[in-house]
Amino acid sequence: MPRRFGRRPPPALLLTAIAATAVIMPWALDDTPAQNGPSAADTRLAEQPLDGLGGGESIREVSQATPFSMVAITGDNLAGTSARIRAKRGDGSWGPWYSAEALRTTESDDAPGASPGTDPVFVGNTTAVQIAVTRPKDAPVTTAPPKHEDLGYRPASTERSLGQNLSAILISPPQAPVDVQWTPPTAAMTPGQPPPIISRAQWGAAPTGRCGNPVYDDGVRAGIVHHTAGSNDYAPEDSAAIVRAVWAYHTETLGWCDIAYNAMVDKYGQVFEGRAGGLDRPVEGSHTGGFNRNTFGVAMLGEFSVDRPTDAQLGAVGRLLGWRLGLDHVDPRGTVVLTSAGGEFTHFGRGSMPTLPTIFTHRDVGNTECPGAAALAAMDTIRDLAARFSQPAGPVTLEDRLRGGAIFAKWQKLGGPDSILGAPTSPEASAEGDIRYATFERGAMYWSPSSGAAPVTGAIYAAWGSLGYERGRLGLPTSGEIHEPLWIKQNFQHGTLNFDRETGLVTRVVDGVAQQLPPPLVDSQPVQLERFTPISVG
Repeated sequence: MPRRFGRRPPPALLLTAIAATAVIMPWALDDTPAQNGPSAADTRLAEQPLDGLGGGESIREVSQATPFSMVAITGDNLAGTSARIRAKRGDGSWGPWYSAEALRTTESDDAPGASPGTDPVFVGNTTAVQIAVTRPKDAPVTTAPPKHEDLGYRPASTERSLGQNLSAILISPPQAPVDVQWTPPTAAMTPGQPPPIISRAQWGAAPTGRCGNPVYDDGVRAGIVHHTAGSNDYAPEDSAAIVRAVWAYHTETLGWCDIAYNAMVDKYGQVFEGRAGGLDRPVEGSHTGGFNRNTFGVAMLGEFSVDRPTDAQLGAVGRLLGWRLGLDHVDPRGTVVLTSAGGEFTHFGRGSMPTLPTIFTHRDVGNTECPGAAALAAMDTIRDLAARFSQPAGPVTLEDRLRGGAIFAKWQKLGGPDSILGAPTSPEASAEGDIRYATFERGAMYWSPSSGAAPVTGAIYAAWGSLGYERGRLGLPTSGEIHEPLWIKQNFQHGTLNFDRETGLVTRVVDGVAQQLPPPLVDSQPVQLERFTPISVG
């Protein structure tokens, strides 16, 4: 077990769980894995060479019998190389493509001899992926690296051949039993209280044995926001496994001495301690090439080029940065002059002294798109939340109560309060079976595992309700309204409803048979049966 270095004892932190049970969470005082819990050291990393790739784009399918959930690309030289990854689903279809962006974080003195690699991409549990690699037209053909049958990865010290190597790293992090998973916090915390921290010991970090003594700077002067890339479709219990996988990949495959980030935050607001040394001390990480000194790096789990980070995620990042910068009396809305260490991963040369916001993003100083356009657009929100760290939280709204679910995500994608649905008028509730729904000012949103989330509004909503909602022959909506010159059409599980723009009447089509529905009664809406509990008899 490595030595511990002079952390001042902070106060215990309070976590309010969904069940409204107050739990005292210990601060991260060591790197010892929790008893009987999964350890990052148990992560399986399997290397599969991508040999025979020339210039341009090549697509390879990579598989193994043991399921894995994260994939990264490593190679001798990733300059000009990009990669996309998608996973095979249980039904044999392929999921969406996710970009694997080259890591642009470390200086050579932090990880001497380290291997170049991409961010590890979370793809969900699978046994096969397709990898689309795009390389410069004049790139040499890739060759297979030396095999190491006794290892699940290629160490950074491996002697390499003269040809260029490129490999897929298939990562299988150990999963925790269901009964020890973390429950995401939901209740508001008191002003000035940092978010609950899931320590290295609690998520299963193993002693690195490489960093030696933590590197402490003379203070934290700025916070830097990153993302990890990959799918945003993960459950609360997946997050610790993702963090364990990132630790194993950074240390065992890339040869770094520890996880790069000071902290990581998932979409449910769970905060994980990153690099060892103490979150309340100025530990120098390896997260932002050229600007690791005097900064605190936070990575949001997920990919945010299009999808906005969840409010729970933004809230936890803002509260974490507000607390951490406050320890060094840094204004989250202020600016700071930092000196660049230079290097290939930043566009600021060594010795440059740019003026930056005290909370900025990786892309502000690095040759990268991290943390994505949607996260960049939310930076003012993070700064405001950090600046209001010591102020009381506002009341919980209906919008707050919808957060984190598929209905909320779809509503946000449609435009939130400015969408066709308007503002929410109820929390998410249960309908028949596994169906969930919520009502809004101008309609409702229904969701089930088989149909997904879809809105219903206007005359089609009224007609569908008169037919019995999801209990009728049509079942659940599977699309939004489809506008055509003479009709407005909407698809359902077992048919369609078509609104005639000229007559204002709605026609139901099931099995090719059309039936025109009577006009709705004036000022009369059908009753949503699921809003009432059946009366028990006897």
